[in-house]
Amino acid sequence: MKIKSLILFLVFLLEFNSIIAQNFNDALRLSDPDILTSARALGIGNAYLSISNDYSASLFNPAGFALIKKMEFSGGLNYNSFKNEVQFFNRSSNYSATSTNFNQFGFAFPIPTIRGSLVLGFGYNEFKDFNKAMKFSGFNSSNNSLIQNLTNDNDDIAYELGLSYPVYDGNGKYLYDETRINGKLNQSGNIIQEGGLNSWQFTGAVEFQENLFFGFTINIINGDFKRNREYWEDDVNNNYPMQLLLDPNDQATADFQSFYFNDIIRWDVSGWNAVLGVLTKVDENVNLGATIKLPKVLEIKEFYTVDADAKFGTGKKFFLDPPIENRLEYTIKTPLEIGIGASYSISGMLIAFDANFIDYTQMEFSDGFDSRDLENKNRDIKEVFREAINLNAGFEYALPFTGITLRAGFIFMPSPFKDDDSEFDKKFITAGIGFKAGARFVFDAGFAHGWWKDVGDNYGSNLSRTFQSITKDNLIFGIKYLF
Repeated sequence: MKIKSLILFLVFLLEFNSIIAQNFNDALRLSDPDILTSARALGIGNAYLSISNDYSASLFNPAGFALIKKMEFSGGLNYNSFKNEVQFFNRSSNYSATSTNFNQFGFAFPIPTIRGSLVLGFGYNEFKDFNKAMKFSGFNSSNNSLIQNLTNDNDDIAYELGLSYPVYDGNGKYLYDETRINGKLNQSGNIIQEGGLNSWQFTGAVEFQENLFFGFTINIINGDFKRNREYWEDDVNNNYPMQLLLDPNDQATADFQSFYFNDIIRWDVSGWNAVLGVLTKVDENVNLGATIKLPKVLEIKEFYTVDADAKFGTGKKFFLDPPIENRLEYTIKTPLEIGIGASYSISGMLIAFDANFIDYTQMEFSDGFDSRDLENKNRDIKEVFREAINLNAGFEYALPFTGITLRAGFIFMPSPFKDDDSEFDKKFITAGIGFKAGARFVFDAGFAHGWWKDVGDNYGSNLSRTFQSITKDNLIFGIKYLF
């Protein structure tokens, strides 16, 4: 393997962060709300801010705990299916991923009082699922590639694999790297993401005065995230034949065949936040609720690895030996969320509406970077994102004398990116059913089907872009036991 000077190698190690630089997508990954809740709440479109009369109040409006009259246990199981159809250079690929997890268990404890109510709660919720997958393949006839991108960034990966070579001036001084690769390669890959965010929750609520309730929740957050990306560039049309050496001084670099790039990112996440809520019963039919979800302060321990290789028709295969590893710790703060909701109930029927305001420009990196890098990252956030209002609507009807309740709802989550078209907004239709078995058991099932579009770049901007049509299904089963 060819070796540059030790000084250049050290420069490579110092500058490698430019390849894996943390950016606004990492902040959004932790800030964008998910739809994971309880089976009943999901069935009515998560329009729950003004209802919240069970343990799910810990996820929505902790003031609703004060409506709980009996000690209860709640548990839930979530099945998630993520499907993706990708258009990439006029070729279509389909991929999917599924996950199943216990997403909730908790207790609510009403405390005897002379008047009003006091209720405490403790439990666990999985509130975000990172389960995603994507696969793509297509011929890029343009004059660009990841190999060229790495070379233009003066990155040593292309050099170490025999895909680029150093250029020197007349005095033998190193100037830059150059590659004879000029696009026209088949590009393919797959990306698999997994993990989630969970919280241990401590909740308290009190009836401050008649029909006026206040509550708070403290969330102790932990979780993990893993993204495994595999990417190939193949010379399927023999544009780089045997007579072409990618390194003029190395015969082994003739007849380029393929380039493989694999990067894996792993996170360990920990942090906390608090939720404040108020709920009032205007009369026996109408409830109003409001919440403030304080920013989550999340500590990220990141472990990043890169492996790569290149194959040539000469029989030579260059490896990245050893694979590159990078560790980093930093902090991300998510934006404040403000929610309001209203519900109307009469004769076994309930209608509910919620609106949640999120200013995504308030996402923030802090700690773990120098001051200039922090300023650049946070400036990018303000330039790319906007405010958004998520909307929820739901309907519930208890069939008389059966113990069965039917539910339906809709969730609308506009894209947080500036100037995005409506096709990038997330839309979900929901449905659910509940069954009360005797005086103690309640069984619920909630289902949500969502759809939206997304785009992604393998490198650069709109040079090697995937266009995704995404569907997501969640099915949650819940059980509640009243003591």
